[in-house]
Order: sequence, then structure tokens, then C-alpha cells
Amino acid sequence: MNTPRLPSPRTATVRRQTGETEVQVTLHLDGQGQCTAQTGIPFLDHMLHQISSHGLIDISVQATGDWDIDDHHTNEDVGITLGQALGKALGDRAGIVRFGHFVAPLDEALVQVTLDFSGRPHLSYGLEIPTQRVGTYDTQLVREFFVAVVNHSQMTLHIRQLDGINSHHIIEATFKAFARALRMAMEIDPRRAHTIPSSKGVL
Repeated sequence: MNTPRLPSPRTATVRRQTGETEVQVTLHLDGQGQCTAQTGIPFLDHMLHQISSHGLIDISVQATGDWDIDDHHTNEDVGITLGQALGKALGDRAGIVRFGHFVAPLDEALVQVTLDFSGRPHLSYGLEIPTQRVGTYDTQLVREFFVAVVNHSQMTLHIRQLDGINSHHIIEATFKAFARALRMAMEIDPRRAHTIPSSKGVL
């Protein structure tokens, strides 16, 4: 019986510099869930740790930004750079499962995430977060983060809130569900023999 050939290390480093921010993201998709996140936005750092830990992705994020204005530009540019790094590390996406889904509870909160590395960016966002802030983090920035990741990794992403009244719980359940769905979709399917996971032969 032939043992499937292991893919080359799926890693990427992307740097983004604008007049507002400077961001560098390094990913190892087949990692151990090690994370270094220094974005200047403590709650965002906490959520990046969730992606890393539950997705088993090694993530390093370093960012500086115009925090004196607000967190919007840094939050968005971290999402953009993370999305670009995901796309780069996945390459042509040959051999991956492609689809992923997970339902994550966190106490009273329950969030469903379904994604497809389709090559067609789309976000369907169904969170109803009851407060404007968690700590100092503007909860409107959750959607902006995922918009940026989706557009720059070219994934289809559906987020559905099934239950929840605590803002922190709802957001954290979302990131945990996203991480597990991401892990599922990025897994190598040995039966695909490194072919593109599409009936069209291209994504």
C-alpha cells in the first residue's frame, strides 16, 4: 500500500504597510497551536490565540497602527494580512478537504460557522452582539475583521448565532468555531491525491 506523499510545509509570511498601519503575519498551517500576537488591541490578540489554539495553526502577528484614532485600521489590516497569508500558505489548494463546519458553545452562547475555500469571497454574518464594547474593543470590528479575512483569502464564510446574550461569549464562540471549521477545511485529504477539490478542476 502506498503511503500518501506529505505536502511541503504550508507556511507563509506577509507584510502590509500603509500610512495607517504596519502588519506582519507568519503562519504555519500544520502547526501546534503556538501563537504570538501583538496587535496593540488586547481583545483581538485574545481572539487570534483562539484561532491558533483551536485551529492548530502556528501564528505570529506583529502590528502597529494609529491607535490614537481608534482600532479600526489595525483590526482591518490584521484581517487583510491574515487572509493573504492563509491564501499564500494554501497555494493552489490542491488536496485539501475544502469545506469546514463547526458549532461551538461557550456557556449560554452557541455559534455555527461554515466555510468553503471556494475562490469566491462571500461573508454571511449573523451575529447579534448586545453591547457596543467588550472591554475597549468595539464589537462592530468583529464583522470588519471577518470581511477582511474572507476577501483576501477568497473563502465563503457563513456565521450564525444560534444562542447567546453575553457579548464576550458570543464573539469567542465565533472565533473558536471559525478555527475548528478552518482546521477541517485545510486538512489534507489523502484520497484526493493532491488534485484540486472542485468538479471544475480549478478554484
